[in-house]
Amino acid sequence: MKDAEIKTVYFERPGPQNTARTLRLAWKRARELGIKAALVASTEGETGVKACTVLKGLKVIVVTHVTGFKRPDTQELLPEHRESILKLGGTVFTATHAFGGVGRAVRRRLNTYQTEEIIANALRIFGQGVKVCIEMALMAADAGLVRTDEEIITVAGTDTGADTAVVLRPAHAQDFFSLRVNEIICKPRL
Repeated sequence: MKDAEIKTVYFERPGPQNTARTLRLAWKRARELGIKAALVASTEGETGVKACTVLKGLKVIVVTHVTGFKRPDTQELLPEHRESILKLGGTVFTATHAFGGVGRAVRRRLNTYQTEEIIANALRIFGQGVKVCIEMALMAADAGLVRTDEEIITVAGTDTGADTAVVLRPAHAQDFFSLRVNEIICKPRL
């Protein structure tokens, strides 16, 4: 790509009121760059359904919280939203969080942080959504759902809804430092 001026949108405040615009901005940039896939974080599934509707023409992978994130043996993705995502042609992906898992267990039991959570906290200086965008890319690459030699769009939010969209080149978790954030399409100005 030649040198270019690319607009980044900074929302006044984080939250679900930015979801529709975030998805439209992500779709527009994906079209401009010829990107074929988007990862979208969605806890209960409402944002995932909206993404499958707006991001037409893209392979949409809705990434959920791991089962047990909130309570043991509980999946937060609502069954009706899962059904809608699948009917709209999306994929639902649930896996251990790249920056959580066993490291979180060590912190909870031994009251000490592990590398994964230190990385997560460092990435949060750019905003919760940016951290989640990067984490999802690692998870999806490890599952073989996205390629590491192609740019993708990742969409996430601060608590609920979507307020962050990023263009990045994924990496496998074991190759974390090969991941490249190429553009920030939008995010809250924190």
